[in-house]
Amino acid sequence: MPQNSRLWLPFGLAVFVATVLGSIVQTQFNLAALQQLGASIPADIRLQATTHDLLGFSPTFAALVIAAFIVALPLTAWLAPAQGVLRWLIFLLAGALAVWLALTAANAVAPMPTLIGANRTLGGTLALMLCGSLGSLVFARFSAAAR
Repeated sequence: MPQNSRLWLPFGLAVFVATVLGSIVQTQFNLAALQQLGASIPADIRLQATTHDLLGFSPTFAALVIAAFIVALPLTAWLAPAQGVLRWLIFLLAGALAVWLALTAANAVAPMPTLIGANRTLGGTLALMLCGSLGSLVFARFSAAAR
């Protein structure tokens, strides 16, 4: 992370956004998989499971996001132009790529085929990557204001 202490808040917000969204995505993909097996999952159970995962799964996903973002976001901030559409596009792609690389690395060392259930399908992986993109865009927005 850059030595500029004003960038820690944008970094923290980016991790928070990506982690919360990723946890929600993970829960919903897992519940959808259970529904495909014939389970009935009413809305109150979905909400309860989502809340449970926000408390229980988020720390695991946050560790992956932090590991990914601590390299990707400062590097992207250094490489991206100061303004314009290209800056946003670069951050969007960097967040997605960072999460994909973190998931790939975690899966390579995990004792099971995939560490995160949503990562078992292309749709789930893309959804988690989108969470990384949104977190990265938060960093881009608020780090520009901190400079």
